[in-house]
Amino acid sequence: MFEFVRTHTRLLQFLLVLLVFPSFVFFGIQGYSRFTEGNNATVAKVDGHPITRAEWDVAHQRQVERIRRQAPNVDAKMFDTPEMRRQTLDGLVRERVLLAAVHDLHLGVSDERLQRTFASDPQFAFLRNPDGSVNKDILAAQGMSSEMLAQQLRQDLSVRQVLQGVSDTVISTAADARTALDALLQRREVQVQRFDTSDYLAKVSPSDADLEAYYKAHESEFRAPEQATIEYVVLDLDTLKKGVTVPEDELKKYYEQNLSRYTTPEERHAAHILIKAEKDMPAAERAKAKARAEQVLAEVRANPGAFADLAKKYSEDPGSKEQGGDLGFFNREAMVKPFADTAFSMKPGEISGLVETDFGYHVIKLIESRGGERKPFAEVRAGIEDEVKKQLAQRRYAEAAEQFTNTVYEQSDSLQPVIDKLKLEKKTATVQHQPMPPGNGPLSSAKFIDGVFGNDPLRNKRNTDAIEFGPNQLAAARVQQYTPARVLPFAEVKDRVRQRVVTTQAATLARKEGDARLAQLKKGGDSAGLGAPIVISRTQTNNLPPEVVNGALGADPAKLPVDVGVELGDQGYVVIRVAKVLPADPASEEMKALQPRYGQAWAAAEGQAYYEALKSRFKAEIKDAAKLPASDSASAPQR
Repeated sequence: MFEFVRTHTRLLQFLLVLLVFPSFVFFGIQGYSRFTEGNNATVAKVDGHPITRAEWDVAHQRQVERIRRQAPNVDAKMFDTPEMRRQTLDGLVRERVLLAAVHDLHLGVSDERLQRTFASDPQFAFLRNPDGSVNKDILAAQGMSSEMLAQQLRQDLSVRQVLQGVSDTVISTAADARTALDALLQRREVQVQRFDTSDYLAKVSPSDADLEAYYKAHESEFRAPEQATIEYVVLDLDTLKKGVTVPEDELKKYYEQNLSRYTTPEERHAAHILIKAEKDMPAAERAKAKARAEQVLAEVRANPGAFADLAKKYSEDPGSKEQGGDLGFFNREAMVKPFADTAFSMKPGEISGLVETDFGYHVIKLIESRGGERKPFAEVRAGIEDEVKKQLAQRRYAEAAEQFTNTVYEQSDSLQPVIDKLKLEKKTATVQHQPMPPGNGPLSSAKFIDGVFGNDPLRNKRNTDAIEFGPNQLAAARVQQYTPARVLPFAEVKDRVRQRVVTTQAATLARKEGDARLAQLKKGGDSAGLGAPIVISRTQTNNLPPEVVNGALGADPAKLPVDVGVELGDQGYVVIRVAKVLPADPASEEMKALQPRYGQAWAAAEGQAYYEALKSRFKAEIKDAAKLPASDSASAPQR
């Protein structure tokens, strides 16, 4: 059947046109309506306003893209799960609830606070010019304007006020924190007696019958997972680069066209005195500011060595005033054009005339300059060749990817045709049905491994589809040998079985003697064999296993001393005597570190409770995601 389809592709395409086109004429409009209705289906409501499936899909796609930008090697497939999509929907609802609260509570942010936040918040430092203004070039590179940034920041600050009014007013005293943290940091004085499995190994000698009985009862422990020996090929930019040759004159031409990249950026170290005169200031006031600036300039020219003192005295730039006007090193793009043009035309030690910008009048002193040195062609040739090859490979990739995809599908009985066509390298590997650790190319991709163990490669002996396992990275595989999951023969695993049985029997002996010792202690037996008293807590375990610590701290302290036993599985058994209960040390480092976190946790809990109340107030409703119609955009074509 598959061979007929492959051989008569064009005939089938013609038949499909005859069948599909009339169907579209009669049913297409209705089908399109159903598609749009699905995308416009309401998945949640907040304050009577719907959130559609399309909005949900877009929000989730943005979330996945954000994650992929932060971690390019992460398989995005793992984020397209019902749980992750539900988290996105919850976040969308939260945003709408808080915006509804902003509107209902008439919350707003003044221009002064907006400016103050932008000027002081470290997260906006990369967007600020040395004079505190917005760097519009950097902003434009991120697809935003000053107005868009202001609108986004105003909305964020407004939304933040909704919960801050609750969470920032939570009062958590040191006494409250100590009381709450006592259960975590409480200490107990204990004595421990261990019955380690290793001490009983020599006392057991299982028979062959014991081994066979254990093997039959625990066959799942001796299963070999399914695995496949594969050959595979990879198409990526590095592969394409190997086949690219660049003439020497093209490399030199690239060098000449990109001289700025091989020239150390010019920078200037300058100081300035600013007399403020905003561009929208009345002309008369600007004239007064200019006259004042001219007086300052006259003083500077009369005493150039006192520039720093005069800047501290006269400058109205809060960012540099206290540093004597020192702006440090900056490049041309960091300053507004009139300022930069002047600074980059001066010589070290020179003092400018008045420089007028939108911020006022500047007197500039150039302290030093650096940069401008050009690297010779020979020094950067290797890097240029690699860059040009990468660009040419990038242009070639789309065409090569199409050839790769079509060839592995159309000639699916071998990888050799695609190897010959694109000059690829055949690789081999033995894989199990789980990705290898990162760093193994397509073998680290769950999507690729799932493709290898798919129906076509295993049963029909076909190539896998071309599978994208990373940006500009395709791979296809062919299974050479497949071994299904199976129980290993007893003879093959007899030594492993013996080791397991010996350990199990020794652990049983240890537990038996431990139980007997515990019973003796509970009847008033002497404490011989118990270790020296030690103090433990959940944060200071004294190298005891977690099970022992939990057993000691979980013992009822109503009547001390109290004796408890703890099983450690194959490790053995432990008897614990709890002698004293000691309160948490209020001066301990753990208490000091956890007290602020307790306050934060309490504030977060109050904020969450208030948010839940807002959800109820604005009638936030999420439909059962499991019953929502499936998103068409989430489906992928299958072969």
